[in-house]
Amino acid sequence: MFHPRIAARAFNTPLLVEPSKALAFLSGLGPRILGRRVELADGDDTLDGTVNLHVRASILAGDLTARQHGDAPYPVVDGIAVIEISGVLIHRGGWIGQSSGQTSYEGIAAQIEAAGYDPTVRGIALEIDSFGGEVAGVFDLADRIRAVRRDKPVWAFVAEHAFSAGYALASQADRIVLPRTGALGSIGVVVMHADLSGQLDQDGVRVTLVHSGRHKIDGNPYAPLPEATRDEIQREIDVLRFLFAETVAAGRAGRLSQEAAMATEAATFRGADAVAAGLADEVTDLARGFAAFRQLVADRTGQSPSRDSALTTPRSSTHARQEARMATEHDADDIPQDLEPDEMDIEDDDADVTDDPLAGPAPSPAASHPPATAAPAAGNLAEISAQLREAAAEIAEIAAKAGRLGIAIDAAKALREGTTPEALRCLVLDRASAAADARDIVAAPPSPVLPRAQESPIVAAAKRAASAGAKG
Repeated sequence: MFHPRIAARAFNTPLLVEPSKALAFLSGLGPRILGRRVELADGDDTLDGTVNLHVRASILAGDLTARQHGDAPYPVVDGIAVIEISGVLIHRGGWIGQSSGQTSYEGIAAQIEAAGYDPTVRGIALEIDSFGGEVAGVFDLADRIRAVRRDKPVWAFVAEHAFSAGYALASQADRIVLPRTGALGSIGVVVMHADLSGQLDQDGVRVTLVHSGRHKIDGNPYAPLPEATRDEIQREIDVLRFLFAETVAAGRAGRLSQEAAMATEAATFRGADAVAAGLADEVTDLARGFAAFRQLVADRTGQSPSRDSALTTPRSSTHARQEARMATEHDADDIPQDLEPDEMDIEDDDADVTDDPLAGPAPSPAASHPPATAAPAAGNLAEISAQLREAAAEIAEIAAKAGRLGIAIDAAKALREGTTPEALRCLVLDRASAAADARDIVAAPPSPVLPRAQESPIVAAAKRAASAGAKG
């Protein structure tokens, strides 16, 4: 079945999309859109496969730290609005988030604008995993992201892919963070043209386009693409690529020039190569990078980043002392190199407080405030937070499994008392064993109401035979 509306968005229109993703689109949806198999002009390959699109969950805000911020269309973590940019990026999608593997520029813009005006939002995190999308609308959205940076910090976290239009948006952030396997770039433009004339001839179908205006039917799919029309399309996408590079340079001011962006020739870069090329700023685990962003936002506003909502209840003094010792270890390699010194200082006002009777007398005020060089690093705080989140998630999972076995476990109480997952697991096993024993051993007195069971004739005969043998 021919789908003209989808075809109009995919063919004969400039796209900021990574070429391999365009081929995947042709492979999976081309036959369904065009009603026939798709043959590539530059080769003999025929595409008629299928593609499955998956809706992705948020990596930055998909754990215990996430909470819905009132009626806001995004989760908020420690004053940071997490805005997801994933799937195919389209113009006028009509929905605020991702739907069926698509995210609309208008939806992203609405979230950016809401976060910019929200006084409780102190920073914006863009979680990006996209191979790109349409040209229409992307540069206006890029300008909005760059504008909001004047009031609130914006970091981009590449959840593996930020190609083409996805990178156009990522490049507008103050800082771009990606994992070792993450990839970005593809600063280029592509136009796909479908020539159906050969297939129509085989089917005995002739299409006549009656038109007014010499260029009205340029690039139509019912005839081969004329050389003059091809040249005109090439000039158009060259201009768009220039605008793309100009937009990237505006967002990456001082780190990547327009000439350098053009010189990439739409290549893609992975991990450390992206940083070396100036397209990104740091290679790190996204959870650790997000923890550093949370600390940066907290330092700028004079507030400390909170623990996960499930971990805010008091913990035992042993756990508190252990966390304090871990937090005071200094690891300079975990701190982003381009942060200002005042953004990395974390003052420990509780360093002179201890409930350990073996700790000796309290240190002097001078000793209780170590110099700035000994301040806890954001990376260590991130590791502590990650460990606590992992323990909380494991305890929640144990409680859920116990519930399915009919064993009630109070996960919040376990977290509050500092119970380890191993101890909780042993408790569940003990209760399950006790319950199994109770089910296997059943003792009950004879019923005074129910009639006694008749003795089996076989048992009666055996008793008589045994009695006769004993007498003889």
